[in-house]
Amino acid sequence: MKKGTQSSSGNRCRLYLISPPALSIDDFTDQLILALKAGDVACLQLRLKNAGDEAIRAASAQLIPICHDHDVAFILNDRPDLAADVGADGVHVGKNDASYTEARRLMGRNAIVGVSCYNSQHLAIVAGEKGADYVAFGAFYPTATKQPPERAEPELLTWWQDVTTVPGVAIGGITTDNCGALVQAGADFIAVISGVWGHRDGPGTAVAEFNKEITTQS
Repeated sequence: MKKGTQSSSGNRCRLYLISPPALSIDDFTDQLILALKAGDVACLQLRLKNAGDEAIRAASAQLIPICHDHDVAFILNDRPDLAADVGADGVHVGKNDASYTEARRLMGRNAIVGVSCYNSQHLAIVAGEKGADYVAFGAFYPTATKQPPERAEPELLTWWQDVTTVPGVAIGGITTDNCGALVQAGADFIAVISGVWGHRDGPGTAVAEFNKEITTQS
């Protein structure tokens, strides 16, 4: 994921990986390397809701070089202050986190700042007008990772493609079996957690299968 990425009209949908909510950093490092070697990945978001600041800093220090070695952006969830501190490429904020304005102030104009918009056209329009580099919609499918406050429909992605060039990310319960409808609807990025890290044949196989399905449906 690069700063200024345009909409998927003319650009291939890409994978947006999100870390498991709890992890052993050494084990996850091995899994991440397998995943990034297996196919195209735009970015990794480190999402450790219950970890302390020092644990997040330590994990970031270990994961950022791996991401950059594979030309993958490193994004931190929730905390623009920590994201700026660890040298992340960007930050992702939701409605209960720092505001977009605060995130941009802390991260600077060249960083990636993404915003959760759930199933709201209004939130997406506001975020896009303020300068968000992408907006995330979801959950599209049931997910065991967290209890989503809202459900979104694929038509929301199509609408977003019709009204803006700001990239749209689809998230929530996405697997290789159900991602096709979201790709066809116009998702610029498919955000995946358990669909990769919990795949029965491992993260490398998952990334390869996602990329194959994306190519088929694009």
